[in-house]
Amino acid sequence: MSPLPRFSVIVPAYKVQAYLHECLDSVLSQPFTDLELIVVDDASPDGCGAIADEVAARDSRVRAVHLSRNAGPGPARNAGMEHATGDYLLFLDGDDTFAPGALQAIADRVKESGEPDVLVHDFARTSWSGDTVRDEHDRRLTEQGPAPFSLDDRPGLLTLRPVAWNKAYRREFVERHAFRFPSGVYEDVPWTYPVLLTAESLATLDRVCVHHRARRHGSLLEATGMADRRHFDVFEQYDRLFTHIEDHPRLAHWRPLLFRRMVDHLASVCTRGGARLPRRARAEFLRAARAHCARYHAPGGPVRARARMRYALLRLGSHRTLRALWAGARLGRGLGRVAAGLARLLRGGGLRLHYRLQRLLPVRADRAVFAAYDGRGYECSPAALENAFRTYAPGIRTFWAARPEHHHTLPVATRRVTPGSMAYFTALARAKYLVSNTDFDPRLVKRTGQVLLQTRHGTPLKRMGLDLKDRPAAARGTDFEALLRGSDQWDFVLSGNRHSTLVWERVYPSPYTTLEYGSPRNDVFVRATSTDVARLREQLGVPEGSVALLYAPTHRDYRHSQRAHLDLERILRQLGPRFVILARAHHVYDSPLTESAHGRLVDVTGHPSVENLCLASDALITDYSSLMFDYANLDRPIVIHNEDWEAYEAARGTYFDLRSFPPGAVARNEDELIDIFATGHWRGSRSAQLRAAFRERFCPYDDGLAAERVVRRVVLGELRVPSFVPLSDRHPVPSAAAGRPGGGLATVPGQSPPAWARDALRP
Repeated sequence: MSPLPRFSVIVPAYKVQAYLHECLDSVLSQPFTDLELIVVDDASPDGCGAIADEVAARDSRVRAVHLSRNAGPGPARNAGMEHATGDYLLFLDGDDTFAPGALQAIADRVKESGEPDVLVHDFARTSWSGDTVRDEHDRRLTEQGPAPFSLDDRPGLLTLRPVAWNKAYRREFVERHAFRFPSGVYEDVPWTYPVLLTAESLATLDRVCVHHRARRHGSLLEATGMADRRHFDVFEQYDRLFTHIEDHPRLAHWRPLLFRRMVDHLASVCTRGGARLPRRARAEFLRAARAHCARYHAPGGPVRARARMRYALLRLGSHRTLRALWAGARLGRGLGRVAAGLARLLRGGGLRLHYRLQRLLPVRADRAVFAAYDGRGYECSPAALENAFRTYAPGIRTFWAARPEHHHTLPVATRRVTPGSMAYFTALARAKYLVSNTDFDPRLVKRTGQVLLQTRHGTPLKRMGLDLKDRPAAARGTDFEALLRGSDQWDFVLSGNRHSTLVWERVYPSPYTTLEYGSPRNDVFVRATSTDVARLREQLGVPEGSVALLYAPTHRDYRHSQRAHLDLERILRQLGPRFVILARAHHVYDSPLTESAHGRLVDVTGHPSVENLCLASDALITDYSSLMFDYANLDRPIVIHNEDWEAYEAARGTYFDLRSFPPGAVARNEDELIDIFATGHWRGSRSAQLRAAFRERFCPYDDGLAAERVVRRVVLGELRVPSFVPLSDRHPVPSAAAGRPGGGLATVPGQSPPAWARDALRP
């Protein structure tokens, strides 16, 4: 181990023997290993000390520190800091855990943001039942903008929860200013705020790095049996905070904001009751709170109405008045919710009655309802099938269920209905054919004579369906019983390959019929012409003679918001003026990948057809998106960027190791990605070999006839559908660059092949 590790992880341990192994394992199992782990046994009466010694005996990175008497989490952390030698200090409570890949992400962000004094990252709360919910911080942890920055540039960081374990601290900064934790509870208050106020450089990491455990029987106060008087420690902690402000006059302008934070905190302790503050002590606590509000009152700056009410109530100093007014406010809010709920109930009751009456009428064999992605526009396989219905079964009237903002994408030949409307439920009740790539409304009652066709949306690389039961971050509270009830209504499920068939039938174990006919949304790749490609590029503004790269990353289940994994501006600078990047964010996010779009960096997030974007591009850059399976049908280069594969695999899980069976070149970081394009290996023989093997496995049926097969089998009842065109006989439309001499790219001379190209072709 390096004599000066990058990170010193300090874990105070008191009465957490049931969780301590998991906590320490979450540190030691990280791919990032340049660390020391300091476990401080706070004279715990259980087995925490023995666990610390056991782990230290088998891993030289671990040091066990034993205190002679119980001192509390603050002094325990101080004891750990006395032994720390790392560049950065990180704190982790003994019943919390680091998320997979967290330390590598923190290390990378610290490096790229210029070694800030403090790095603030996100966390998620894990309940005793195992449910994980990410903390909601809006955009306060965004990584956009300059880094590092000062607190004056991002004052919203002071409104985050004041805890020690959602940050990394530069040890030299902490020692220079002699920061230490006080004794008592609420010890994070006089640590967190002075640290943030004093730091000359700050950075943020928009990623869940810590899973904070919410104990079934409450907080440390209950766990330590000190729920009576220890709540009064909060006053001494704020005394320490405001004393720090007084000792450092340059921080005086932060006093109004910190005063409001104190008011919120004291009101929260005072009004929650129960174990948070015993009933017999509430009046005394309120009197002390009133005195603190008077002592540290600092007017100035905008104050929300709720904060003003809290301050006014604390100034009253009467616990009975406080409780009565608080109860009245809750009653008013409750009445408002009741009125809104009653209106929703009446409307919902009317819709249910309408739907029930419509189900008494005959099913119409000449009607079909289509939908994609829970109410989005005309896209994916349902769109290809709607067009095929009108072509091969022209007697069927089609309806499309989409939210109003997507109605402009629908063809004039189909009737548009809005989800949740009476017309929508009429269509669901009367149409014989129901086609979607997700489930329809959960209130759907499938009738005898109706046919529900589930198209899915892509070949599964990431885990799906029942395979998410042990992946809470990815499942996001999925009701698996409801999931199975939905799949029980499916009559047909489309599959593009044998891999998809085996996955769907296992993770959605319902009695449907699988149709291995190919993916209808990919028909356009075989049917399109070079004229279509030229027209699409012109519409997108791709300059003549350019090499257009479609960058389409997938979403991360372990992230709250979108983070650009590539510096697209830098890539364009390195590759030169011949390249253009079409950047498309995943539909889960509401924002584009880049805010600095220009002639060579085109934001195509809002484009209604990803298939058209594929046709307009010359190559695909992605990470783990299922788009790679569709794009392979074009037989154009695909480059995989998988710098966070371990984190993605840990959070979501995959069905095979993409690194061992990729559709083309694999870049582990941005520099390798640039090298792959600069040397021309993205379109070389090695890339072609990998793509051929990938197409053979995942593209056996996508020959341009998938939609026709489905209509002939499901609607027309034909058991003999058009036969499949072999891969060798297919001729997908070539890219624009493929038709130019040299593929439209001059490579950098003298470049040696990258590491991925030197490996032997895997079977």
